[in-house]
Amino acid sequence: MPSPAPAERRVPWREPGFGAWGVLVSEFMLQQTQVARVVPLLEAWLARWPTPSALAGEAPAEAVKAWANLGYPRRALWLHRAAVEIRDRHDGVVPRDVDALLALTGIGDYTARAVAAFAYGDRHPVVDTNTRRVLARAVDGTEHPGPPHRRDLDAMAALLPEAAEEAALMNAATMELGQVVCVARSPRCDACPIRDLCAWRAAGAPSTPDLRRKQARYEGSDRQARGAVLRALRDATGPVPQAALLAGWHDAAQRDRAILSLLSDGLIESDGELVHLPR
Repeated sequence: MPSPAPAERRVPWREPGFGAWGVLVSEFMLQQTQVARVVPLLEAWLARWPTPSALAGEAPAEAVKAWANLGYPRRALWLHRAAVEIRDRHDGVVPRDVDALLALTGIGDYTARAVAAFAYGDRHPVVDTNTRRVLARAVDGTEHPGPPHRRDLDAMAALLPEAAEEAALMNAATMELGQVVCVARSPRCDACPIRDLCAWRAAGAPSTPDLRRKQARYEGSDRQARGAVLRALRDATGPVPQAALLAGWHDAAQRDRAILSLLSDGLIESDGELVHLPR
């Protein structure tokens, strides 16, 4: 399969010279979050904390506050911890080695290889949900990819050009292809640059089962309650009595579960009866 043509859409983290720290922050923010929501918050984040050491020097609460409405706020806490680790273990420089990246808090196979490939130009397979969908259709001839697996990295590695620069381009272009053309629903096959090489299209685009785990609905969920608790603490000028926190929530048991789970995750802390963001 030849390298897909790069898309015209421009995003800051793919611009030359964006830097490893910027790429790392963007990858944390982009997990399960739309690009349009990420860009303005990413710019504000990097303006405030242009280096890992700048973020590491602030309290974790500031990272949680700055995360705003991105969702999955544990990512903010993990990013802060990773910044501390980069400062303390790597003299404030985001490491280039994949194993060193994997040793940082909150970094998995995808993020480690994305930083190594896009920030440092090294040849590594970078596989996200969009890439996996392109591989499933174009190579395997199935409508949906299976659950994530280590073999996805091997499948992408087998397709990459040998030259590191071309490999990085193909990684980015394949991800973009899956995001804007080879989408999960109603793929735009007529606009696809590899449509004549696609195994799924050649087979008549058969419907195949989607075996991936579906995300629970947000409205009315514990996740929504957790978000409401964090929002209240972000807006507060100081610690809040736990009994007063979200006192009017429609489900008291859900409210209590949300507070307990946030305490367990380290996203909030308590001093006796008072609750606050992590210090």
